[in-house]
Amino acid sequence: MRLAESLEIALEAVARHRLRSFLTALGIIIGVFSVITIVAVGAGAQHMMQESFKSFGTNVLWLLPGSHVLGGARISITMSNSLTPEDAEAIAKECPDVIYVSPAAFTGSPVVHGNQNWSTVVNGVGQTFPVVRSWYPAQGAFFTEAEVTMAAKVCVLGRTVATKLFGRDDPVGRTVRLKKVPFRVIGVMAAKGQTGWGQDQDDIVLAPYTTVMKKLSGQTHLAAVSCTAVSASRMKQASEQITALLRRRHRIQPGAEQDFSILSAKDVLAMVDKIYDTLILFLGSVASIALLVGGIGIMNIMLVSVTERIREIGIRLAVGARGRDILLQFLLEALLLSVSGGLLGLLAGVGIAQAIASTLNWPILIDPGSSAIAVLFAAGVGLAFGFLPAWRASRLDPIQALRSE
Repeated sequence: MRLAESLEIALEAVARHRLRSFLTALGIIIGVFSVITIVAVGAGAQHMMQESFKSFGTNVLWLLPGSHVLGGARISITMSNSLTPEDAEAIAKECPDVIYVSPAAFTGSPVVHGNQNWSTVVNGVGQTFPVVRSWYPAQGAFFTEAEVTMAAKVCVLGRTVATKLFGRDDPVGRTVRLKKVPFRVIGVMAAKGQTGWGQDQDDIVLAPYTTVMKKLSGQTHLAAVSCTAVSASRMKQASEQITALLRRRHRIQPGAEQDFSILSAKDVLAMVDKIYDTLILFLGSVASIALLVGGIGIMNIMLVSVTERIREIGIRLAVGARGRDILLQFLLEALLLSVSGGLLGLLAGVGIAQAIASTLNWPILIDPGSSAIAVLFAAGVGLAFGFLPAWRASRLDPIQALRSE
């Protein structure tokens, strides 16, 4: 029997029971839909996070207190009091491959102006912060080294905070209160937008770290230090110089674990990629279970179909059809069900991913390779689970089949 004839018979058999065919393919639809949605949303989030970290620059190092291992990278997961302003000053003076240093101290505080108030994060930084982050004021100016040294009560607002407190008015020169302490607004940062994990970067107040530590938080230690190497090619040397300096300053013995961590954007991106790959593997495994359940559904329905069509099979065998023709017909039916389910799942996955992107403003990336693999895997599941019913049909004795009712 020609392939075209077998395909035509298979199409007729599937179309004859449309509802049953749809329910049979439902497991495949759900499985492929899950894979496409998970990969699209996950890949979009990964891309957005990568772009966020890349925007920090290729020659920026983050110095964090504490030293722990997570995902193969050494990062701080608990705060410790291992970094001081004096450490930052020493790095700026004694590390030749470090060109800019910006200490950081954080505190949460309501920002009040008149009868308007807004709760946000006050980020204490150094005067080199705009250069380190490549983020500059769109209005007014940033604070100077002298203002940092004097712990001046000046601040620069993020665009979100400026809008919440002042609307369309110019806030430069006005006064706001942070924890009841008056601060003079000297600038407004350019709009930065959201990070890859949905944080509004413009929802921030920047002030001299000395002011934050002495007049707002009472902290004596730094939360972090941002360091800019003279070039991307000197990142390793800069990191080694910082490490040697701080181990000496902190009196860390040779072989002992250090009480600080140094990360680059490359380190963070590698960790993000590893977490993403692990998450996708886990969620993909869960989605694969749905595909396998769908395959079992196809096998069960095909077995029922074989039982219902024993006389039809017997007649075809009696008029000259061979066992392999029957095998091919039922395999094509299983393949049609699984491929149809795969394509419907693909359309549903793309549609849901697009809906998530438009509703939640979440980036998505549809990977053609992953989509093709998901549909091909669905086809493979259909063939694998459809083989047993097809084989049983091909092995029927035509005389016994014709005698059945």
